Amino acid sequence: MTQQYFDQNLKIFALNSNRPLAEKIAKHVGVDLGKLSVNRFSDGEIQINIEESVRGDNVYVIQSTSAPVNDNLMELLIMVDALRRASAKTINVVMPYYGYARKDRKARSREPITAKLVANMLQNSGVDRIIALDLHAAQIQGFFDIPVDHLMGAPLLAEYFINQGVAENAVVISPDHGGVTRARALAEFLKSPIAIIDKRRPRANVAQIMNIIGDVKGKKCIMIDDMIDTAGTISLGSQALIDAGAEEVYASCTHAVLSGPAIERLRNAPLKEVVVTDSIQLPKEKQIDKIKQVSVAPLIGDAIKRINENRPVSPLFKQVFQSAQLEKK
Repeated sequence: MTQQYFDQNLKIFALNSNRPLAEKIAKHVGVDLGKLSVNRFSDGEIQINIEESVRGDNVYVIQSTSAPVNDNLMELLIMVDALRRASAKTINVVMPYYGYARKDRKARSREPITAKLVANMLQNSGVDRIIALDLHAAQIQGFFDIPVDHLMGAPLLAEYFINQGVAENAVVISPDHGGVTRARALAEFLKSPIAIIDKRRPRANVAQIMNIIGDVKGKKCIMIDDMIDTAGTISLGSQALIDAGAEEVYASCTHAVLSGPAIERLRNAPLKEVVVTDSIQLPKEKQIDKIKQVSVAPLIGDAIKRINENRPVSPLFKQVFQSAQLEKK
């Protein structure tokens, strides 16, 4: 373990969605993970027991609402209720991946806004603060009436590409118009230009590549998105970039959702590497050679310490993050 953290009233608990990441965060902060048990009743209901006192403590609960999203979300809500009834001083929820974020507005008649619904559920259950990483839409912060610390994955990804020598002669590619701000942030760290893939999506999870805005000929192209789900955009986009004369194509994202045919598409796509973070735990069958994982534990660990000490979080994403480590398989 790293040096023991000075504040004995800071406690970190991990639920079931991504325990390996939680262990790395706790190690970086310098505390042991809190003791709790998460079990199931015979009918499938979730039972949580906190096995140490949290009275008067600042508690941080680490839980991504990734697949199985409903189970992980319910686990989180039950844990928050248990902490509130156990007299925790503050309940801070660390969500490396915020599920249901893609429905952040009504795109058609009679549609729900699930990102706001989840925000209401968390807030009403008694959460005091949210720490999130690369929300699908930044405006989701405004769905909460409690403090939200929104961390960025771009400094971590930039550090990886710089160390691998990819940043030279690179151009950062936004897979659609909505991702330009994210692409520009990475491009500023890499000191590279950006290009945009003009894409139209006829329906959910179906992407069609139209054309490329910007010069990619002879360049190392780095596609960046907040998440890779079915990998349709990434696979079609990488082929379009190669057809336009790109030398190499890399894909990068913060959240590796990788559902449905994603792994097969990534395996067959003309991609040199797919660089992702460990915000979502990848099962063995999804850990193919092309996929390289960078840990967000140092970033989240530093954020937790800064929040606990009432120091600003913004310096963590104003420069290339120096503690990013490529995960060893």
